[in-house]
Amino acid sequence: MSLKVSNLTVHHGAIRAINDVSLEIPTGKLAALIGSNGAGKTTLLRALSGLNHPTHGAISWMDQSIIGIKAELLVRKGISHVSEGKSVVPELSVRENLELGAIWRRNKKESKESIETVVSIFPRLGERIEQRADTLSGGERQMLAIGRAIMSKPQLLLLDEPSLGLAPLVVEQIFQTIRDLTNSMNLTVLLVEQNAMGALKIADIGIVLNLGSVVISGEAKALIDDPAVRSAYLGY
Repeated sequence: MSLKVSNLTVHHGAIRAINDVSLEIPTGKLAALIGSNGAGKTTLLRALSGLNHPTHGAISWMDQSIIGIKAELLVRKGISHVSEGKSVVPELSVRENLELGAIWRRNKKESKESIETVVSIFPRLGERIEQRADTLSGGERQMLAIGRAIMSKPQLLLLDEPSLGLAPLVVEQIFQTIRDLTNSMNLTVLLVEQNAMGALKIADIGIVLNLGSVVISGEAKALIDDPAVRSAYLGY
């Protein structure tokens, strides 16, 4: 297993935001983490990327513990986190935002090649390469946020609500790109989404979080077909 979480608990002050969570995601698989607002999805993602500190439990990536390692060092270990809200620097150009994703890599040739890779995945970014990020549409900013994460050559990609606030056609495009990236780059992906059905449709694994605990997990298609999951989380 490339990502393994065992009995993880995370507190926000007196609140137990994550309660004894265990999950495993094999290399090259896409897992969708779904659940209602306040379920603890973002907290879990932030714990995996070193932004939240667990109070109990273990997290291992490629059989090595990553608890206590700073977020910027985890990026160098191949873990990239795209936070909710299209995390780009609005004052910088598309090119400058992408270069930030590879700031710790000293090889300029590699960085240039990575930009070419990102532009081949998101041609729209190539058309906007010298524009400031704050002139982009919401969908383009999300493409830029994912592109910047790709610049660090990740092996594990943590995505927090990439569809938030986007038009349905753009959401479909973003989801398909995430699926394609998983396949073409052999990425391990944990996708946190309010759009539960859209996420499960492209995922290999589905994980349902409720009040900080995993209530069900398994093959994504099986979760879509589960009447209890459909009723509680998929709206039909």
